[in-house]
Amino acid sequence: MELSKDVKYIKGVGPSRVELLNKLGIFTLKDLITYYPRTYEDRSKPKSIAECVHGEEVLIEAIACGKVSDVRLQGKTMQKLLVRDETGSATITWFNQSYLKNKFEIGKSYKFFGKVTNNFGKIMMTSPVFDEDDKSFNTGKIIPLYPLTYQLSQNVLRKIIEAGLREVDGKLEETLPEYLLKGYNLEGLNEATQKIHFPAEFEDFNRARKRLVFEELLSTQLALLQLKNNYQNGDNGIVFNKNVKMSDVINKLPFRLTKAQLRVLEEIDSDMESKKSMNRLLQGDVGSGKTVVAMCAAYKAVKSGYQAAIMAPTAILATQHLENFQKILKELDISCELLISGITKKKKEELLQRLANGEIDILIGTHAIIEENVQFKNLGLVVTDEQHRFGVKQRTRIAEKGENPDVLVMTATPIPRTLALILYGDLDISIIDELPPNRKKVETFAVNKNMTERVNNFIEKQIQEGRQAYIVCPLVEENEELDLKSVEKLYESYKKEIFPKYKVEYIHGKMRPKEKDEIMEKFKKGEIDILISTTVIEVGVDVPNSNIMVIENAERFGLAQLHQLRGRVGRGEYQSYCILKYEGKSETVRERMKVMCNTNDGFVISEKDLELRGSGDFFGTMQHGLPEFKIANLFEDMPILKSVQSAAIKILQEDSKLEKRDNFLLKELVKDKFMKRIEI
Repeated sequence: MELSKDVKYIKGVGPSRVELLNKLGIFTLKDLITYYPRTYEDRSKPKSIAECVHGEEVLIEAIACGKVSDVRLQGKTMQKLLVRDETGSATITWFNQSYLKNKFEIGKSYKFFGKVTNNFGKIMMTSPVFDEDDKSFNTGKIIPLYPLTYQLSQNVLRKIIEAGLREVDGKLEETLPEYLLKGYNLEGLNEATQKIHFPAEFEDFNRARKRLVFEELLSTQLALLQLKNNYQNGDNGIVFNKNVKMSDVINKLPFRLTKAQLRVLEEIDSDMESKKSMNRLLQGDVGSGKTVVAMCAAYKAVKSGYQAAIMAPTAILATQHLENFQKILKELDISCELLISGITKKKKEELLQRLANGEIDILIGTHAIIEENVQFKNLGLVVTDEQHRFGVKQRTRIAEKGENPDVLVMTATPIPRTLALILYGDLDISIIDELPPNRKKVETFAVNKNMTERVNNFIEKQIQEGRQAYIVCPLVEENEELDLKSVEKLYESYKKEIFPKYKVEYIHGKMRPKEKDEIMEKFKKGEIDILISTTVIEVGVDVPNSNIMVIENAERFGLAQLHQLRGRVGRGEYQSYCILKYEGKSETVRERMKVMCNTNDGFVISEKDLELRGSGDFFGTMQHGLPEFKIANLFEDMPILKSVQSAAIKILQEDSKLEKRDNFLLKELVKDKFMKRIEI
């Protein structure tokens, strides 16, 4: 059956709707049937009017007592209908829906689902969905609700998905082997696919979801473990020189390393001296000193006769690394160079020539390093910084520039260990879990909007003392256009009204990299007092003189992201502050603000973030170079994740390449779900 069939040929789509579906990432029949609901409304069990409780959404079955009447209200029209059942009566209202006037017959029974208000015994329901009593398209069952795009309604999308499900009903080929379905008591793919969209009972939904989550996590886990096995089974890695000691670098540093840094360096040292290629993830909180670790590893590679490549996500971060490396390594007779897209053609040609000849020991750069014309003479070590900006594909491409070079991946996003196994299952994991003793704790305060004036006075006081401030804009619903507007609006208000006598600039994701780098450079040099920004400043630029950050609408950010942002201040000798301005009185919002004020430990924060928000928001997994999880939620599904991890390990122990007949389906699943997308 043709799951790759274009969605425009599905009943109910047509040319105008196909674009809207494409916006949601739905291009094929397969995309359509795997576009899962985000939640459900139980419209299956009716209540009598007398049982209706103020504020709840309910289904009632009632008889129309009269015709719909029109009431005019300041440019609007309101439609009113009186209905009753054997326990009482209720008024149903809609706004600007004149077509409803002839929709209801007196004495006929209808089903209405909507929110009830009960004011002094008067029951009202506003803008409900409804069906005639003998029909049940909108009511009388559990209704799926999908993530939507503008101009596409739930009803329309539901009908299209129903049409797609009719096409595949009973025809989907099973993707899991029989022994797993039986062993883990999982439903077949055909049943699960139908029931995840339209469950008759919530028990059906739970069984369907368990099956689909299991499959999604298993395919990911198998793929990553296979990758890891490929690395580990080869004894063809580089064996670096045992006589080259990392302590040569450590002794030149103007500060002492923490116990955690030294422990991690031992792990890396032993990897580098073994026959297996190193593939290690280095996790460490913002400011925990990962760069120094990379420097020591690069030193060992160079003094063993190899070159090293350090890849950073932005030009300004690459430049920062170059400065740090040169300070220490120049004295040890090691040449470091910078490759970013901004350098002149002539300089680039000369640099590439010297790199190919082996005259450059360490090349630090951005994505430019991946380009085809970048040739190393003898690449032995690859370090990628801020892993989630690259992903598996780029890591692989740069590693191919050498003969099995060692790979070190650094990330400042602390991730609980069980999850790291899924996100970085192909890597060994090292953790720097303590901060250098000279790092001052960033004082964090959560305030409501009514404190704005006090916050502005505080910013002014800091600027008068010679400091600089970041103001971070709220996120606007994944919409770059609106993000841009909110930055510009905030910029105008700070520049013209609040701080007219100070130098205010702004920076956002839509700017060209060169523009962003220029603004960050000016901020770094102290030529800007206040920088208004979207989250583009998240990635590690050091501006030691900026000691205050105000995050507008902090409730719109995840805790892990707030923690990353906060890490941009507190890089220098001054006491630093992070002020979280938030709106909303919900318990979750207050709880999240409290966590931020009480702890600076990224691991504690990431655990809490997962607990409060679930993994769907915690990280779009695409940023880790993995296929997007369509249904799994790594926090809620921890029990399934644990059984999947043990199943995957057992399967690969017995059949490392998935060649047995029983595992043919798994091999296809891994290939289909994983390999095509990340080109491993």
